[in-house]
Amino acid sequence: MKEEAMEKFKKFLKTRGLKFTRERKIILDQVFSVHDHFDVEDLLYMFRKRKKQVSRASIYRTLSLLVESGLVGKVDFGEGRAYYEHVFGHVHHDHLVCKECGQVVQFEDQVIEKRQQDICKEHGFRLDYHTLNIFGICPECQKNGENN
Repeated sequence: MKEEAMEKFKKFLKTRGLKFTRERKIILDQVFSVHDHFDVEDLLYMFRKRKKQVSRASIYRTLSLLVESGLVGKVDFGEGRAYYEHVFGHVHHDHLVCKECGQVVQFEDQVIEKRQQDICKEHGFRLDYHTLNIFGICPECQKNGENN
């Protein structure tokens, strides 16, 4: 799947008149080796740990291109901070976010997906992508009496 993503990204860059540089390859490889949500700081830490020299600016620019290409999703779990995850080849999912402990639960619901598509169709809106984050209190925090 990583090779397919790389080919799709190369084609995307070509349509924008951009090159598939060594740094972009390193970033794409790392992004597709992470199987959870991550932020820019997480990627920087991973590169430093592997003794790879990748600039913060290159990470931001490449992540932006990966999101635009549809290979990576960008979400905000209510902290005003961007998190990313590779979405290419995966079924779309949404998130439940605990406001107390920050736990994120991923879920899939075809009824919600269908309804969102129907709403777009009703309004003549072309859907490119969407995110759904439901904020609340997880069962563990409820059990511990936080914010009841």
